[in-house]
Amino acid sequence: MAPVVRPITALGWLVAGSALVSLALWSLLGWAEFGFVGATLLAALAIAAGFVIGRATYAVTVELEPRRVVAGARAMGRLAVTNSGARPLWPTRMELPVGSGVAEFLIPRLTPSAEHEELFAIPTNRRALIVAGPAISVRGDQLGLLRRSVAWTDRVDLFVHPKTARLAATARGLVRDLEGQTTATITDSDLAFHALRPYESGDDIRNVHWRTSARTGQLMVRQFQETRRSQLLLLQSTESAHYAGDDEFELGVSVMASIGVQVIREQTDIDVAWDGGTLRTRTPTALLDDCCRIEPSQTIHPTLREFARSAGRRVGTPSLVILVVGSLAELGAIRSVSTLYGPDTTTLAVRVEDGADPRLAKVGDVMVMTVGRLGDIAGLLDRVGR
Repeated sequence: MAPVVRPITALGWLVAGSALVSLALWSLLGWAEFGFVGATLLAALAIAAGFVIGRATYAVTVELEPRRVVAGARAMGRLAVTNSGARPLWPTRMELPVGSGVAEFLIPRLTPSAEHEELFAIPTNRRALIVAGPAISVRGDQLGLLRRSVAWTDRVDLFVHPKTARLAATARGLVRDLEGQTTATITDSDLAFHALRPYESGDDIRNVHWRTSARTGQLMVRQFQETRRSQLLLLQSTESAHYAGDDEFELGVSVMASIGVQVIREQTDIDVAWDGGTLRTRTPTALLDDCCRIEPSQTIHPTLREFARSAGRRVGTPSLVILVVGSLAELGAIRSVSTLYGPDTTTLAVRVEDGADPRLAKVGDVMVMTVGRLGDIAGLLDRVGR
């Protein structure tokens, strides 16, 4: 029953109901006018059925070229429709959802093996994940009583990456300088020797200092100072209340992506998170693909500090934390993030303010960089990394 009633539109149901009511009144009252109206409406439905009966034999392809672009770059799409059957196909209409819109294409009559091609441009003015498809053939009557649609393709993703700034080796100055530095944490296994202590049950016998043990008559084992490893935690607050507008939010995403891409290229361990979750950091492309899905959010965490705490739960103690926020984020809230970490962790904040002059300011233990344009970030990171 479902395949029979599925093509009926809301108008079709209204016409069918009106036909039944008219025929019922004709039967009860004997008024020929009601019988004429009911018969006319049923005839309209019967004629409309002729437009949707039958099976089409299309082979449809949707291609996007390229599949990944930077915001503002040109992206084109191609819709190819082929008659894969042995009989001609009548003209039809193809609908192709692209992002939030729907493109319509008129497909002419196709003889067996004939192909029709349509090219279309895709707007890529802003960072986004644009989904094209599925391509849907639509058959129906001119009155809109019946409508039969069939999906012919899967969805195809177009990744519109955020604009990024090339940072050269500026991020390296921030992260690599921390590599190999010793901390005040004492450990039983590392490279930097600290002191000797008496042997305790369970200690690794390889750490026994035999010469001192022989001299004192007591087993002594080595202690070490923990050597710092480069581990960067990159966070972006996406709470809409922290940003003055959409352009400022997009600037924040671009700054975050620029830093993340550079650190990944340098093969430094990095974790990237926003209010909606974590981003992949296996390759720069994976990070940029995930950046396409970032959207402004309402209040998810009560404070920036809670956001940083939640994002860092699955990460070990980072050597460097970089927080990206908007111009409306309070400096006190930014400063509170640094209290989550010990003295061996450096905390930086990038505060994006559309059109502002680049500047540095020390807020408690946090160095705050104000970025007004994407090109400012390279110079500011260079100044901080010196």
